[in-house]
Amino acid sequence: MTISRFTGRTALVTGAGSGIGRAVAVALGAEGAQVVVAGRRQEPLTETVRLIEEAGGKALAVTADVARAAEIQAVVDAAVDRFGSLDVAVNNAGVFRGGQPLADLPEADWHEQLDTNVTGVFLALQAEVRQMRTQPTGGAIVNIASTFGVHTRHPGATAYAATKAAVSVLTRGAALDHIRDGVRINAVSPGPVDTPMSLRPGEQEPDRTERARTTLPLGRISTTQEIATAVLYLASDAAASVVGTDLVVDSGATA
Repeated sequence: MTISRFTGRTALVTGAGSGIGRAVAVALGAEGAQVVVAGRRQEPLTETVRLIEEAGGKALAVTADVARAAEIQAVVDAAVDRFGSLDVAVNNAGVFRGGQPLADLPEADWHEQLDTNVTGVFLALQAEVRQMRTQPTGGAIVNIASTFGVHTRHPGATAYAATKAAVSVLTRGAALDHIRDGVRINAVSPGPVDTPMSLRPGEQEPDRTERARTTLPLGRISTTQEIATAVLYLASDAAASVVGTDLVVDSGATA
């Protein structure tokens, strides 16, 4: 039997052109949601829309930089204009710039991560909550944080970890601020996932597979579909009393 937990609902996913964002968008579409996919480049968003529609779903692509308030507001407005509401939002857009000790990190890389990973989530939350709290049914928001941050640290990823720790705090604080507005806010913190971001410098996928086999308790990294499953749970009515949580999905890395 096909599960359709989001039939009749409109979902917004940022950073939906690849990886976790694409997997989440496709999964939402498969469960009946009308999906608005956002990102900085049109071509990968068009491919995500194709995948959703190919499976029988409805989707709309809107290019936007989440670090610009007017642009993320325009995405929310486009969702409401096209589909009539905004019921689910997944703030996934993020960048990683690192690989070197903090003292050697270019200032531009620091600012890029801060702008996208922190300010981008802040601005998206503002635009999404402002819409959702006007709706009788409210809404659900899931932010994508990381195990790098409040859960663990790693050499060469200090700045990235700082931004993702901020996402965890933004999530919990916003959850308390807006649950009485009918808006549930939670986060998912992935560990290593089958995307290019989890490859170390000079590493290929077979190298990563072998590394995971010997270093992760589960013996493998997570798939993007497994992260999507966690996101959809938090966004669904099954998690109606889950507020301000940070759900770790990391193959046991931080256990």
